[in-house]
Amino acid sequence: MEIKDSIVDLPVQDPENEEFSSIDLTWTKFGSTDQHVDEVALIPYERVDAFINGECNNIECPTRFHIERGRKRVPGSLKECKDDEYLLYRLYWCSFGPENYGEGGSILPSRRYRLNTRNRAARPQSMRGCTCHFIVKRLYARPSLALLIYNDRRHVNKSGFVCHGPLDRDAIGPGAKKIPYIGNEIQQQTMSLLYLGIPEENVLQTHIEGIQRYCGSNAKVNSLASQYVQKLEMIIKRSTHELDLDDQASIRMWVERNRKSVFFYQDSSETDPFILGIQTEWQLQQMIRFGHQSLLAAHSSFGISKLKYPLYTLLAFDSRQHPLPVAWIITRTSAKRDVSKWMKSLSDRVRAVEPSWMVSGFIIDDAAVEVDPIRDVFRCPVLFCLWRIRRSWLRNVVKKCSNIEVQREIFKRLGKIMYSIWDGSDSVVSLEEFIQDFIDQTAFMQYFKESWVPKIDMWLATMKNLPLASQEASGAIEAYHVKLKTKLYDEMHLGSIQRVDWLVHKLTTEIHSSYWLDRYADESGSFQTVKEEYISSTSWHRALQIPDDAVILDDKDHLFAKVVSQEDSDHRHLVWNPGSEFALCSCSWSIQGNLCKHIIKVNMVCQKKHSDYHPSMSFQSFREILLKFWRKVVDDSIALDQSVAWTKQMHDTIQRLVELSNSSNIGSVVSSLPVKWVSKKGRTFAGKRAAYTLALPPSKESVYQRKHRKRKRLSRLRGGSA
Repeated sequence: MEIKDSIVDLPVQDPENEEFSSIDLTWTKFGSTDQHVDEVALIPYERVDAFINGECNNIECPTRFHIERGRKRVPGSLKECKDDEYLLYRLYWCSFGPENYGEGGSILPSRRYRLNTRNRAARPQSMRGCTCHFIVKRLYARPSLALLIYNDRRHVNKSGFVCHGPLDRDAIGPGAKKIPYIGNEIQQQTMSLLYLGIPEENVLQTHIEGIQRYCGSNAKVNSLASQYVQKLEMIIKRSTHELDLDDQASIRMWVERNRKSVFFYQDSSETDPFILGIQTEWQLQQMIRFGHQSLLAAHSSFGISKLKYPLYTLLAFDSRQHPLPVAWIITRTSAKRDVSKWMKSLSDRVRAVEPSWMVSGFIIDDAAVEVDPIRDVFRCPVLFCLWRIRRSWLRNVVKKCSNIEVQREIFKRLGKIMYSIWDGSDSVVSLEEFIQDFIDQTAFMQYFKESWVPKIDMWLATMKNLPLASQEASGAIEAYHVKLKTKLYDEMHLGSIQRVDWLVHKLTTEIHSSYWLDRYADESGSFQTVKEEYISSTSWHRALQIPDDAVILDDKDHLFAKVVSQEDSDHRHLVWNPGSEFALCSCSWSIQGNLCKHIIKVNMVCQKKHSDYHPSMSFQSFREILLKFWRKVVDDSIALDQSVAWTKQMHDTIQRLVELSNSSNIGSVVSSLPVKWVSKKGRTFAGKRAAYTLALPPSKESVYQRKHRKRKRLSRLRGGSA
């Protein structure tokens, strides 16, 4: 076959099938020298996912491909480029490699750890040292095309033997053709169902349906599948969190056994506090997928009074904007030095897989959180979410005030204190008036003075200094909080709640399985009941199911609103203080301290149809930021020039993003971007450098240094010859 040295003349292949693999493409040998030749093919960039899915569904070796390495260039960063230069570079590797956790074990330099196993792995989902991998290059000169470079198409190990799948005898034992293939996805699905308490009959039926994708249906397969499910259920029932009677020793043993799920560990000592950062491989992939150029949120200080160490959760927002835990940090310290340690370790782990990964914003939910480590590590804006203070106030208002009308008025006045940072009123005066007006509510006032008066200024200052997150974000973080509380604070486990190993076991088994199954059900379309519960798990999505005409507003005084119940049309929920985040609803979900769907729906209608209501706090915060850009200090001053420059920069960025999202030909948009000059070291030249360059004449000092070095070399040569 002819070896081509350019990809300009390669045809663009676009198979008609919804999914296609390497056998559906015509491969061309490409290389600059005889020693280095690759098989390449050109496809539309939008069909890359279809190609990857087709490769995963290989009948002989079904697998998954993960991103082993990745690089990215900014459009306009190259002055000149070759025809095969990349805009986006990704190395996809079969998930049964590259490490080999069988005999001996091997590891790539990019990985920091490996499992020391003496015996050859007995399960096909273990790392088998598979060498199958390919590269996807989004071309710099033609961004609408992708260059596929297949380095090794065979699913074999370094010895050349098939290392996984139905044909791998060592992986699945004797009788390879009769033993059903159980991949990582099927095993995770089965374990998730068992952890969630699904009856064994239903789990077995789902498990058999999964393995029938790889082998036919017969009595032998069904019998072995039944044995496999029973064995997994027995393992789960017998598994225990107590690896040692001593909690600290038990955690050390767990960390040693699960190094791939630990991104940071610091044992407690006289100088260092205890910190344990947990992130599974699946969570890492979700963080890369949903966190890139999107938002991350912190759910902090969970269980600060009940657990031995509070739980800090890092959340990403998935395709439905639902909260998805992508990392758990168990620690009591909030010092800047300690937070920077685990944040940097987590960021390094993500960028080791995807170097171009970046975050658009980071949401915090506590005014006491240190924001400097977030800005230093993630290099993104920090937003502030008020779900925690709203929930705490509402729960205590309902708990400590028996009169419903007093509850409504107290909660409304608390909201006015928060809104005071924009309406020009003095927050100190508003706070003093609030305390005087409700001095007879002794139980609530005692709680408020002890818990919030000392730190209310800190919260108001944080609201002024940071942009505020939306109600959708508040509802999402609160939904995660409610689910976490339900799973962990079970009466069956109250005796173990002070052990860290119990918390780790609970997070990595039941809670992890729950979120994995939610995502799997949503993406695959299976488990309709799980999918429906997952979709309606946040108040925001439940509010979207309520039609606008079900909301009846009090147009006269704007004191309340009514929402017609979707289950019973004769029943109406009463929402007081409509249009505000500090509204109070008569439904049971709101009385428990939660942000209910009726309040969110009423606020949607108020903002959409009526201008008499105050805009949301997040919108007022956003408007204040824009006004700061626009506001000028003195006419014809440098401050005005700076404001104009910032505003122009933001306008150009937004305009460019709009063009990219609306354009059907991304190449035309990229070609119109200005050339971005970078350092000399980072440039790529298509041809040879010029033989001459313009430069300043050398100084006398530099000439003297060169002559001095020449004399030293000559003296050494003479001394050596003598």
